[in-house]
Parts: sequence; C-alpha cells; structure tokens
Amino acid sequence: MIGSVQAVWTVMANGFSINSGIGDIDRLLSRGGMDSMLLTIWLIIGAVTFGALLEKFGLIDRLVQPMIAAAKTTGRLYLSVFCTGFGLNIAAGDQYIALVLPSRIFRVEFAKRGLAPQNLSRLAADSGTVTSPLVPWNSCGAFMGAVLGVPTLLYLPFALFNIASPALSVFYGYTGFKVVRAEPVTESEGA
Repeated sequence: MIGSVQAVWTVMANGFSINSGIGDIDRLLSRGGMDSMLLTIWLIIGAVTFGALLEKFGLIDRLVQPMIAAAKTTGRLYLSVFCTGFGLNIAAGDQYIALVLPSRIFRVEFAKRGLAPQNLSRLAADSGTVTSPLVPWNSCGAFMGAVLGVPTLLYLPFALFNIASPALSVFYGYTGFKVVRAEPVTESEGA
C-alpha cells in the first residue's frame, strides 16, 4: 500500500514514461509531471505578487481615474474597463488581477451611472479573462503555451472568440444594446 502511494506521488512530481511500442500512445501518456511545470508556476506566483503590490500601493487607481473622468458616455466607460482589464493582463501578467481589479475600480462609477452590476461583470470577464490567453507572459498565456506546445502568437489569429467577445462588449456599450439599466446610486447611498 505504501509503495503504491509513493509511486503515485513520484509520478505526479517527476512524470510518467511508458514504452508500449505505439509511438502516439507513448507521446500522449509520457509526461513530465509537476516538475516540468515549475517555470510556469513561478511565473504565475510572480504575476500574482506583482499585481497585489500594484493594488496595495494604489498605482492602478491612480492610472485609471483620468480614464473615468474622460469617459463621458457609456461606450467610453466600457472602453475604459476593457483597456484596464487588457492592460492589467499585459502589465500584471495574471487574469485574476485583470478580472477583479477593474470590477472593484469601476463598481462605483457603474452604480452612479445607473448601469446594472451584470454589465460590469460581463465586461470584466470579456476584457480580463477572455483576453488573458492572448498575452504570452500572462499566467494563462504561459500555461496554455506550455501545455499545448504552441506559442501564443501562433494561435492568436485563430482565437476568434478571444478577440470578438471583448469587441462586442465594447460595441454594446456604444450602441446601448444589451446594456441593463438600474437605479442610479449616489455616493452617500453607499455605492
């Protein structure tokens, strides 16, 4: 029993190799385990740490406030959220930061303008999560590149959903299509 548990842990850490005589099966089942993913894991840890520091010191808020001030229309506000999410994917290198921070930063502004929270949720997902595989040094892009064995910039032209989804969300903001309204909330009401 203990030998079996030890064997499982060894395979998970160092990988598994099989010699079945069928080349395709051997390539499919012979993998490197967690050891082969350490570089990607360190990249993810570094990206999360960097993003946390950016948030803690208020640098992202400082960069975004001029965009909010310039966003006079719903379309421009949507574009600001997209630029923030995609910019965080590029700068912070982690999709979780690019998803959470724009949601927190723009929440009050969406409430003031009478835009329902689901608008911001959809837009943050489209700009933060969906675009993350398109950035090679982003944790998601690095992971997909390592697992698939295809460099990010090679699959970029074929990532139609990843390009079209955020573009449609911003387009909706400019046209008002699928923009759900809510009662505007003032700052004194606790937006």
